[in-house]
Formats: sequence, structure tokens, C-alpha cells
Amino acid sequence: MNFQLITLGGVKYNADVYSAQLPTAAGEITVLAKHEPLMSVLVPGIITIRRTAGSPSHEWERYATFGGVLEVKRGTVKVLVDEADHGDEINEQEAERAREAAEHLLKNAKNQVELNQAQALMDRQSVRLQVAQLKRRHTRR
Repeated sequence: MNFQLITLGGVKYNADVYSAQLPTAAGEITVLAKHEPLMSVLVPGIITIRRTAGSPSHEWERYATFGGVLEVKRGTVKVLVDEADHGDEINEQEAERAREAAEHLLKNAKNQVELNQAQALMDRQSVRLQVAQLKRRHTRR
């Protein structure tokens, strides 16, 4: 099936794949070829792409995303997101520092608006950190 990951900056990924795992509002789902048509809201989380059925986990592509929309129809999966960070693009130390800064903002929020903004930053950095850690773990092999 064809998988397209489209961000505000353009097409981030466009290739035939075996499967894609996606974080939807209803929970994580795996899409395979001949999947039933589907539209869903994505939540912050990790998109995992397997190019072939037997590919080992260190070959999987992983992207940190922060919500968006998913459409599955006729052998095509389209994912529309504001941004998506590939594991190769994330510096683990920078992501950890940014998560710590977001945690500080969260603890010191003075009102609901600041709390919501700090929580969004915390969620974003936590997902980026997870992808960076997965990349590091699988690079060691």
C-alpha cells in the first residue's frame, strides 16, 4: 500500500509500505494492505512504518507527530499533520532539555491557558524523546 505523510512543510514520506502503526484518538491502530476505508483523528504519538513484512525493528521508520488526520482508502494511507520529526532529526539531549523546560513551565503555570500551553509542550517533547530513544536503542544493534 502507498503511505503518504504530509506536513505543513510538504511531503515527508511517500512510498509503498507493508504496514503503518498510528496513534488515533480511539487508540493505536495498525493499517495493512486492503484495510477498510477509514478516517480518524490522530493524537500526539509515534507513527511507525514497516517497509516489508519481515523487516527487523531497527529498519522501521519512526516519526514523532503531534496530532493530525488519517485517511485510508483504496490502498492508500494519507496522514496530514502540522509537523513530523523523524528519529534521525531528533537530538536526544536537546529533546530531554526541552522536556525538562516544559515540565518547569507546567509546574509554574499561573492560569489555564499557561497550563494548556505547557502541557502541549510537554506532550510534544515527550513524544520526540521517545522516538529519539527508540532510534538510539535500535542503532546500537
